[in-house]
Amino acid sequence: MALPTTDLCDAYMDDPAVEMRIANPMFRDYGGKRGFYGPVTTLKLFEDNVLVRDTLSEPGAGGVLVVDGGGSMRCALLGDNLAALGRENGWSGIVVYGCVRDSVELAAIEFGVKALNTHPRKSVKKGAGERGVSVTFAGVTIQPGDWLYTDEDGIVVVNRELVDSHA
Repeated sequence: MALPTTDLCDAYMDDPAVEMRIANPMFRDYGGKRGFYGPVTTLKLFEDNVLVRDTLSEPGAGGVLVVDGGGSMRCALLGDNLAALGRENGWSGIVVYGCVRDSVELAAIEFGVKALNTHPRKSVKKGAGERGVSVTFAGVTIQPGDWLYTDEDGIVVVNRELVDSHA
């Protein structure tokens, strides 16, 4: 079960040991799991989802894949097949600064998916992009190894794993 972002903010916002960053509210929920969290793996790419498939093919160990797709609204970087792959390989979810497709099917998969919007067009398949780099979008910078917590109220990124002190 995901930790409520509101409770995390209340408990840790003023804690000097926690570097809390809150993403601007621009993402929509598409997956069947609304709240998810875990250690971050980052990708930076543009209109090419080969690295997304490659990464979701690996064991996720409960992690969150954060994809800086440059905010492109010209194609999708994730669809139902990749979301199912991520779920099967133990990823908690994915945040896409870009578009997804197969929205009806995504909603039926127990996998967290946040993205800017939907687009029916698939991406190119050249394999261009970077993994394990700092990414910046929605007013936050996210580093590999950060922890991301998200639910219907927003996205919170911190420098370490947190526990819900209100549980």
